[in-house]
Amino acid sequence: MAKYTPMMEQYLRIKAQVPDAFLFFRLGDFYEMFFQDAQKAAEELEITLTGREAGGEERIPMCGVPYHSAQVYIERLIEKGYKVAICEQVEDPATAKGVVKREIVRVITPGTVMEESMLQEEENRFLLALVESEGMYALSAVDLSTGECHVTQTDSPLFFLDEALSYQPKEIVVEQEEQEWLAHFRQRGGIFISPFSLSEELRKRAYQLGVSQLVGFEETCCEPAIQRSLELLLAYLQETQKRSLGHLHRLRSYDAKRYMMLDESARRNLELTTTLSEGKKRGSLLGLLDKTATAMGSRLLKKWLDKPLLDREEIERRQEIVEGFRTDLLGLSGLQEALRKVYDLERLAARVAYGTAHARDLLSLGRSLQQIPRVLEVLSSFQTPEIQAPLAQLDICSDLAEGILEAIVEEPPLSVKEGGILRAGYHAPLDELREIQKNGKTWIASLEQQERDATGIKSLKIGYNRVFGYYIEVTKSNLKHLPDGRYVRKQTLANAERFITSELKEKEQLILHASEKSTVLEYELFVSLRDEIAKHVPRLQRLSEWIAELDVLHAFAVISNIYRYVRPFVHGGEQLWIEEGRHPVVEAASTHAFIANDVQMDGSDRQILVVTGPNMAGKSTYMRQVALTVILAQIGCFVPAKRAQVPLIDRIFTRIGAADDLAGGRSTFMVEMSETCHALKEATNRSLVLLDEVGRGTSTYDGMALAHAIVEYLHHQVRAKTLFSTHYHELIHLEEELSRVVNVHAKCEEQDGKVVFLHKIVPGGADRSYGIHVAELAGLPEPVIKRAKVILTELESGIPDNTGNSRKVELQQMSIFDFLESESGVVRENGSELARDPIEEEVLEELRSWDLLNRSPMETLQWLQELKRKLTE
Repeated sequence: MAKYTPMMEQYLRIKAQVPDAFLFFRLGDFYEMFFQDAQKAAEELEITLTGREAGGEERIPMCGVPYHSAQVYIERLIEKGYKVAICEQVEDPATAKGVVKREIVRVITPGTVMEESMLQEEENRFLLALVESEGMYALSAVDLSTGECHVTQTDSPLFFLDEALSYQPKEIVVEQEEQEWLAHFRQRGGIFISPFSLSEELRKRAYQLGVSQLVGFEETCCEPAIQRSLELLLAYLQETQKRSLGHLHRLRSYDAKRYMMLDESARRNLELTTTLSEGKKRGSLLGLLDKTATAMGSRLLKKWLDKPLLDREEIERRQEIVEGFRTDLLGLSGLQEALRKVYDLERLAARVAYGTAHARDLLSLGRSLQQIPRVLEVLSSFQTPEIQAPLAQLDICSDLAEGILEAIVEEPPLSVKEGGILRAGYHAPLDELREIQKNGKTWIASLEQQERDATGIKSLKIGYNRVFGYYIEVTKSNLKHLPDGRYVRKQTLANAERFITSELKEKEQLILHASEKSTVLEYELFVSLRDEIAKHVPRLQRLSEWIAELDVLHAFAVISNIYRYVRPFVHGGEQLWIEEGRHPVVEAASTHAFIANDVQMDGSDRQILVVTGPNMAGKSTYMRQVALTVILAQIGCFVPAKRAQVPLIDRIFTRIGAADDLAGGRSTFMVEMSETCHALKEATNRSLVLLDEVGRGTSTYDGMALAHAIVEYLHHQVRAKTLFSTHYHELIHLEEELSRVVNVHAKCEEQDGKVVFLHKIVPGGADRSYGIHVAELAGLPEPVIKRAKVILTELESGIPDNTGNSRKVELQQMSIFDFLESESGVVRENGSELARDPIEEEVLEELRSWDLLNRSPMETLQWLQELKRKLTE
């Protein structure tokens, strides 16, 4: 191994502690990186790669970033999924003997971000620790930026994966990398997997932290898997953060099965929090509902959408509050205005406990607390008992507000180490030092005038710099006017000389000592104030929880008033009945009146609705609006309908749209079948299943057979309420065969050869698909449309054989390929077999070899025309 300088040996020792992170190594005013870190960082950050001598035979790679702007570069690395270890000088270089001592003070990872600039105001940033132990799967989740911590466990691996993904984690900590279920997360972008070895020493330290800080930790840890996951999480935080985690108080142990489970597919297809097309909040259900006035409320709303309730009593409590708010429009408006002046108490409190809050954070906290009495004043106008109930016991932290606002100036600087933070009168010794500074500066100004008068030099001035302190500056042309003996030369410039006097140096010592002492004292007082507030973080967190819930329920009332939502009756029975239901997001985005539709489902007569009709007729909208209405009802919101009765639904499954999974090596049809399989295996008789065009990704007969079998299985085995949209008209007859299957269809009319979509769901099955009409609306060339209509007419009426006779064939949804080539190798007519002649065999051979997927529609149509010519000549 090469012999390196002592400083570089120190770097290598420290780097060995964090092999999976970029090490930002503090050297003066820069964070430097070396070796492979430098090469990779230069590439990722697009900064210059240089080199330096380090005692070895060759120059080593090096790059660096200024410490004052390092945050920008750290943020870019974290968003790319890397870790960054911050290594600081922990002793004064002026007094250090040998190499300055350095230590890692923090490791920033995708799941442990605390910096305000790197956080999304309206989103949580969760770190998860996942453990599998003795057949149980445990999950611990923490948002370090808010201090919330959640734990749960299950014996179902599929349920475990769905629950973990519901947090949309940025980082997952695991003890071992070989678990098969980790592949489920690696296939998804944006999730960083962090292997972490949990030694016995680390486990003990983590357990002690949990006992000392997390309320209910020991009771929760009676379950071995949960204890292991919590210890893994806390140990990882201790090793990476290396500072107080005092804001981690709120440990929530919950049974995931007490909430509606929405897997990743359901959240995506229903566009709960982001849109399918652009992945943005705008256009999603969250985007519509988010009329919250605070960041805390916005984050809580998203959590509620991810975890709708199965607790009818809690749902009704929320409904009562929404009802109370929406009946008093003036009070609701006043509440909204009051809440808008409340800053993000959760994250402010977390930064206080974490030790990173600056003076502006404390001022924001104080002003927010100062606004709470106004919120209470507005709430007093509402008569609803559920609104009034918590007010009597509410701790509004007025003492903290008073202490902060008495201490911090109106416009404090961002830096906490340069003074100017605390008000005059807050601390008497600090005021004395400030008075010395103030008087000293006045004395300096007075001295300058005295010296001008004494010497007659009008341009004489007294200045200051950090190297020489205070000095008297005189131009060279005026040096002859200076008195002898009193001025001592300090520095010579090109056009002037600088001097000092014993009187000036004496005053300088007094002023500078007061300034330095004042700055140090003010920083100490600020830290003391911050530490004192940190002792009350649990109080602040309880208050922030109440504000967040109040904000979300106020938003429900606002949105219900805007769009005329009604209070649904949520019950424990089986009937799902929605009268004149509407899709909330589509309705809000429409410029014309939304066509409302009814739905009636139960477990006895109407378990499965087979929905037929053409594309563009509103089938998918209808299915989605049923699911969204259920979700809205179970989060306590009112719903877009004239009336609604909603049973408690435990899970919603969706199989909607066509998409492949190239990264996972799955075709569109495989994705379709995988999602359908998940629904069939996991759904219960209390679930809601939405299946859209299942089976269309394969051949007609295969798809029809699968669709038929799936409906039967849902009917006989699962018994979940199901909306089954299909183009296979053959499935309509299932209404006659299965007692709980009912046909409905999207009504259309044909006027002057054009199809008119009425967007109305009515009883019965559709009589045709209108596929060519939809293709015409999409803008396909007129020759293609005309030729398709001719072919369709021939298929429906019969195709001439080579003798000129017409052979009737019942095609229904059979494609031309299925018609010309049956599995038996012959064409059947009225049950009898017809032998093919050589021309037919030639045509079939061409059919077998035609590469349909790599040919354009026009080429295929022209080729079909040629086949027809061969058969009819």
